Amino acid sequence: MLSQTTKETEPPGGPKPKTSAGRGAEPVASPRTTGSEAARRGKVRVLLVEDEEDLVRSLSYSLEAAGYQVSSALDGATALRLATAQPPDIVLLDLMLPDISGLEVCRRIRASGHAPQPIVIMVTARGEEVDRVVGFEVGADDYLVKPFSVRELLLRMEARQRTQPVADEPGAAPAAGFAPGKARIIVGNLEVDPESHQVFINGSEIHVSALEMRLLLHLLEVPGKVRYRRELLTEVWGYHPEVSSRTLDTHVKRLRQKLADAGAHIHTVRGVGYRIVAQAAAGESHERPPTEGCNLWQR
Repeated sequence: MLSQTTKETEPPGGPKPKTSAGRGAEPVASPRTTGSEAARRGKVRVLLVEDEEDLVRSLSYSLEAAGYQVSSALDGATALRLATAQPPDIVLLDLMLPDISGLEVCRRIRASGHAPQPIVIMVTARGEEVDRVVGFEVGADDYLVKPFSVRELLLRMEARQRTQPVADEPGAAPAAGFAPGKARIIVGNLEVDPESHQVFINGSEIHVSALEMRLLLHLLEVPGKVRYRRELLTEVWGYHPEVSSRTLDTHVKRLRQKLADAGAHIHTVRGVGYRIVAQAAAGESHERPPTEGCNLWQR
């Protein structure tokens, strides 16, 4: 299995742990944070699931230097046990584990029903499009291919955190686009509370991931308005060239399944994007798409 190469400052009390060379990895100095940054991140719990012990030691040191609280697991069974005993805010998950596949670990975390759901970032050497699509399909929020730099990992973690308030953090900001005190949004039998990160169907709560919540909120910003595919990929995922339109379709499909009959409020506008309407429809919209927007990244 490939792993990352990092160049870090020597930790107190001895040399840094060695890491195996990852071809093409960017050498990056160990991250340091200011006191305010460390305090802000002090409650952010990271569960690192990786079977290479050298990489675990190296990444744990780098993450702790950046102000995160880190626990680690060398296999899937231990990861699931730790995730249940002390739910993490972020899970860094390798796919190729010695016992349970990382995909299955992610699937079980998403099916656990814990609220709020953790941010799951898959960190793996498997970088083909099909691997990414399957990862997103089972519930990953992001996907990082080895070898990688610590700086890139930290930036992605920061980006994902902006889509979800840290659990139990006083004054945590609500999801982007919604001000504190914003009333619940109701569309038919679907009710969404942006501030508490809760979704209700006919009064019963269902659990969605941070990314699914962000996708739902973007669709709900202006009910009835078509949100272009490129617009959703840019605003929900950030500019990720590796995130394809198929990934968006997969997440919408998964969100519809979680919403059950309320999923029919999400309409597909073929070749254009998606919108949420008050009147649920059994089929997809067949509106004729405009010329622009057919090419996802070029205009």
